[in-house]
Amino acid sequence: MPPSRHIIIGTAGHVDHGKTELIRALTGEETDRLKEEKERGISIDLGFASFRLPGGQVAGVVDVPGHERFIHNMLAGIGGIDLVLLVVDVNEGVMPQTREHLQILQLLDIHRGILVLTKCDLAEEDWIDIVEEEIREEVTGTFLENAPFCRVSSITGDGIPALVATIGQSLKSLPSKDADGPLRLPVDRHFSVAGFGTVVTGTLLSGTVRPGDAVDVIPPGEQVRVREIQVHGEKLPEARAGQRVALNLAGLDRDQLQRGAVVGSPGIFEQTERLDVRLTLLPTAPRPLKFRDPVHFYLGTARVVGIVALLDRDLLEPGESALVQIHLDRPLVAHRQDRFIIRSYSPMITIGGGLVIDPAPIKHKRFRDEVMSALKELESGEMAFLLQKLSELVCPRIKDLELASGMGRERIEQHLLALQREDKAARLGDQWATLTTIRGWHHQLREATRLYHDKHPLHPGIPHATLKGALPTKLAPKAYDQLLAEAAQAGELVQQQEWIGLPGFRPTPTPDQQGLIDRLETAYRNEGCQAINKNGMLEQLGLNSDRCEDCFTFLFTSGRLVKLNEESFFHRATYDKALSLLIDHFASHDTLTMAEFRDLTGSARKQTQALLEYFDRQKYTLRKEDFRVAWQLPAAPDTFNEEEA
Repeated sequence: MPPSRHIIIGTAGHVDHGKTELIRALTGEETDRLKEEKERGISIDLGFASFRLPGGQVAGVVDVPGHERFIHNMLAGIGGIDLVLLVVDVNEGVMPQTREHLQILQLLDIHRGILVLTKCDLAEEDWIDIVEEEIREEVTGTFLENAPFCRVSSITGDGIPALVATIGQSLKSLPSKDADGPLRLPVDRHFSVAGFGTVVTGTLLSGTVRPGDAVDVIPPGEQVRVREIQVHGEKLPEARAGQRVALNLAGLDRDQLQRGAVVGSPGIFEQTERLDVRLTLLPTAPRPLKFRDPVHFYLGTARVVGIVALLDRDLLEPGESALVQIHLDRPLVAHRQDRFIIRSYSPMITIGGGLVIDPAPIKHKRFRDEVMSALKELESGEMAFLLQKLSELVCPRIKDLELASGMGRERIEQHLLALQREDKAARLGDQWATLTTIRGWHHQLREATRLYHDKHPLHPGIPHATLKGALPTKLAPKAYDQLLAEAAQAGELVQQQEWIGLPGFRPTPTPDQQGLIDRLETAYRNEGCQAINKNGMLEQLGLNSDRCEDCFTFLFTSGRLVKLNEESFFHRATYDKALSLLIDHFASHDTLTMAEFRDLTGSARKQTQALLEYFDRQKYTLRKEDFRVAWQLPAAPDTFNEEEA
């Protein structure tokens, strides 16, 4: 067993069968902590102790109540255990809560256990053999079918050393828990300590926590700071998955908390009021489960009421299993692959349980083949689940997938890379999408571009920002640019500066448009540096602004006019002459004022200002107070016809 592996051991069994005494004999610690427990001699709530294993490692031990009335407390403590001790009083044998606890352990998919016969000092050997045989028959077909048997007396200590050795042997080659995943601690107890504030306890299911860490507590949904960490009463610099942990939280009142809350990594966990699950109804359930039957629903340390929505049938018979949707009366934190238990609404007995398939599904319609196919696909494995979540979330980041799946970042990345190798998914910036989704986006880009060409035939293409509107808003700019680059590389689109067009497209004016274009170009050529603003020019020519808008775009993109700002335009020849004058000036001067450039060009102040500000934006010049200096001057224009200017 690796020294870093943290162990949780739990008890199960009927009321007064000696679970608490057994833990006292193993650990020397008292787990009954409530006055009522001590007076009545039964465990009502969860008890905890530490236990030193044969190899020296310290394990956490959870003592759960056996009384039928306190099954909900048992369920709050049994999750996350590595080894269960199923305790049976040799004088009573198998009892109702023995069977119910065994059913719960099966439904929660506990894999390791030891059968412990207690109070053996009070029974004859022949009787112990008979009870052992009865227990063997009871556990046939369960995970305890081949489990070791230990006979003990917690009073005399007989059999305790053998049980300790058996525990050590049973815990060999135990797989590691996910200490690198998101922090997740279901709260099973919370209380206040004078001078310290609120303390929560629970079994750390995944992740690592350190003093000073920020954590979310859900509910109530507050982000707080971890002030101190204790494991088995010892203050530690960190706690890792698999440990029983007490966290002292700063900035949280005890009355804000409840059993069922989760302490988790910031931004990872959210509450849900609906779950898609694989539900198994026990063969011993007293009656079938009907559509919209209410049940008591237990997950982690939380207990709520759920309404069972059967999706492909009207009745779920005892012994049957089905994919169903559970609607909860209160939200709770759940993740894919979480195990849960259901108990009948009244009387309260355990009738089934199962596995969470999707913790945040949409509401399903019944008797739909496509719904059932999708759920079966989700159920088939982690990669299938991630692939479906990629489709549902459209273009999630890894953090979104952590939230949806409950898996750690490293495992998600491994699955995504595998999906990428199989040509099922691809990365766009820091987002991921299915190949099917990406192919659909390529089609949308081409179609949006085609429609824009039809509507604006004088434009060289669709503006970069306008085309992005054809895609989901959650697609980040970096992902969008990568998508465009891939479309261009595939020959689907052509990009020229801010314009995106279809291959082979060229703006072609109609005869009427060509006439307007020629009139506008001639007017701006004739006006030179004295060209008035756009509205003034259109009024002077007697032209309508809406009718000329696309003609202006054609003149800009074809290079015949230069757009200095939204109102000031120059003919290309005029602009080239002004640029040449700028270059010539800085060949013999270090600075340039607006007045000097106005005299050089012979233009009015407004046109001169528009020119100089345009040069600033092009980084040809740099303004300093009331003058400009040369910055990144271009070469002189290749051609310049002075007569046309």
